[in-house]
Amino acid sequence: MTAKAASLGVASNRSAWAKVNLTLHVTGQRSDGYHLLDSLVVRAGVGDQIAVTPSDQLELFIDGPYGSAAPNDDRNLVVRAARLLDAGAGRGARLHLTKNLPAAAGIGGGSADAAATLHLLSAHWGLPVPDDIARLGADVPVCLSDIPQRMQGIGEVLTPAPKLPPCWLVLINPNKSAATPEVFSRLEARANAPMPKELPEFTSATAFAAWLATQRNDLEAPAVQVVPEVATCLQSLQDALLARMSGSGATCFGLYETQAFAQRAAARVADKHPGWWVVAAPVLG
Repeated sequence: MTAKAASLGVASNRSAWAKVNLTLHVTGQRSDGYHLLDSLVVRAGVGDQIAVTPSDQLELFIDGPYGSAAPNDDRNLVVRAARLLDAGAGRGARLHLTKNLPAAAGIGGGSADAAATLHLLSAHWGLPVPDDIARLGADVPVCLSDIPQRMQGIGEVLTPAPKLPPCWLVLINPNKSAATPEVFSRLEARANAPMPKELPEFTSATAFAAWLATQRNDLEAPAVQVVPEVATCLQSLQDALLARMSGSGATCFGLYETQAFAQRAAARVADKHPGWWVVAAPVLG
């Protein structure tokens, strides 16, 4: 967003990029029930869109391919983010959410929407983003930045990852939701090994994928029990350098070296599974 677009009270818009967990190690569980994680998170160049225009009251309008699945009241993280930033002052804004990402899909759609809303309204209202945004959800802090990050703790410990080689993702979802609590309830081991203390640097997408293959998503096996189609999604990406599930599912990703390879794979999967959500997108940052 340009400085001019960020001027107080001026209409502006922002992409809420998908969040992809390339790794997700569950390393423990706190006494309050929250799970400890160690995850390499990237943003993919596909996402929802948030726009803000001046208004005397706080309003949310929703459209897009998955708009019907998103509530337009306080259950929506966009509204909750706006209320957190407003802190009861009663400021107004008209927010327009175009929902392109499937909901409850393991790619942080709602969290990315909340983070984009905080960025937009911070400029629109001339307010700093508050420190306690994790209360909106564990994935909101990591979604405030578009660069690859290592996410630890319950999502609040963030470290910029080493620079990654250029690569592309094919994201696929069988249009099935995987309820995070149910996935975690089927997790057998909750104190698993973290990633290495120091993450290496990579000279190519092939080397990057080879290293990722030595890491894990500990929620993948439990998610297959909840949504068996996850296994089919992974099988459909066997031409990728790496195929894995993101987050708690049910979205899976294939890692590809080039745009051409990714787009060819996406077209193949979409042709075979016309009822799935399928998209090719670059890894950002």
